Amino acid sequence: MATLTVPAGVPPVAEDCEQLRKAFTGWGTNEKLIIDILAHRDAAQRRAIRAAYAETYGEELLRALNDEIHGKFERAVIQWTLDPAERDAVLANEEAKKWHAGGRALVEIACTRTPAQLWAAKQAYHERFKRSLEEDVAAHVTGEFRKLLVPLVSAYRYDGPEVNTSLAHSEAKILQGKIHDKAYGDEEIIRILTTRSKAQLLATFNSYNDQFSHPINKDLKEDPKDEYLATLRAIIRCFTCPDRYFEKIIRLAIGSIGTDENSLTRIITTRAEVDLKLIKEAYQKRNSVPLEKAVSKDTTRDYEDMLLALLGAEY
Repeated sequence: MATLTVPAGVPPVAEDCEQLRKAFTGWGTNEKLIIDILAHRDAAQRRAIRAAYAETYGEELLRALNDEIHGKFERAVIQWTLDPAERDAVLANEEAKKWHAGGRALVEIACTRTPAQLWAAKQAYHERFKRSLEEDVAAHVTGEFRKLLVPLVSAYRYDGPEVNTSLAHSEAKILQGKIHDKAYGDEEIIRILTTRSKAQLLATFNSYNDQFSHPINKDLKEDPKDEYLATLRAIIRCFTCPDRYFEKIIRLAIGSIGTDENSLTRIITTRAEVDLKLIKEAYQKRNSVPLEKAVSKDTTRDYEDMLLALLGAEY
């Protein structure tokens, strides 16, 4: 399901470090060499490169990259080079500090990572920012969004396959009743969405569909412009169909006037080692255009080459 391509014969870490050092020296930066190395190494290999580079040259690789490349290309390379947990911590911090109702990074991190991955991201957050993620979300997010997002990022859900079908049936009724009453911020809706396991939630949403003859998200479209309802729908879609959720984020990022590079970069760098192949398939099915072609049309130069490399394309 990943699109990351790693060569069969990966050079020794010391050689990768030497080549990266060469890319940073001389007349101009060799951006292609940076892409050829970093965009074709998995998380463990990138971690080893960072450690060896710091030991060999007395300088953090991320700092060297900061000095040599800039703009959206820099952001893509830096995000990709970070450990997944550290990357999630950085993305969560950015969104928490500059919170706006249309933000989706916190929802994605809380709902599409495993409980262990979310825990690792929160540990990385502690280490990097000397605060908790929950603390910063509570400090910067307000109103009904705070009521929803603080418990969402605080959760440590059960990760097993077991399902209580009678509970799913009763909680589907609770959800329908609260939604019918337009009590979208009710503590029962928040409790169910922020505490139940993924398997239990899927059973609840299926029961909702069976009992009321339509998906729960249809009832959450009462006001399509209401960002709180959009956030509830995003949470549900992240659990039920993450590939189609991410496809939509990418489609909106490149399909409107002006590219939303931050969203595009976030999805490609966070999913390239996970399920970007499924997202590509969903994009092709929805838009009748290969995702690589759409990205190439909407991006340029080194930034384009980096994203295409992570998408598994030849460039």
